[in-house]
Amino acid sequence: MDGTSRIGYSCMNIQTGELATIAHKEIDSRNRILGLGINPQALDDVAVPAIQDAMDNYEVIVIDEIGKFSVESEAFVEIVREAIEVDKPTILTLHKKSRHPLLQDIRRRDDARVLEVTPVNRALLPYKIHKIVRETF
Repeated sequence: MDGTSRIGYSCMNIQTGELATIAHKEIDSRNRILGLGINPQALDDVAVPAIQDAMDNYEVIVIDEIGKFSVESEAFVEIVREAIEVDKPTILTLHKKSRHPLLQDIRRRDDARVLEVTPVNRALLPYKIHKIVRETF
């Protein structure tokens, strides 16, 4: 944030703390979204290995957020496709308005439960998600 305006977005591996900038006003890129230059390599370097590690070593896979910036990385899209096929609870947050094929495929899955986050239910959703995961797995 720069005062009150957003100047970029980062991704983070919450297990290692590794952080990388995926979109920023100052990134010089032909690929721009919302006036921000996109750096798909940041996702390839941080998010892709983090998701692979979660698939291999953890009981639950959490990916927050699959949206307009993250789908610019082909490696990210592919690892998410692999992650949703693993027989583990997988919690994803999806950009609501995105029509990218990956997000459309996730929304159409028979084994997916889609919950919309609203200002009213935001505080209760973690408890609801925990209950769903406990009852399902």
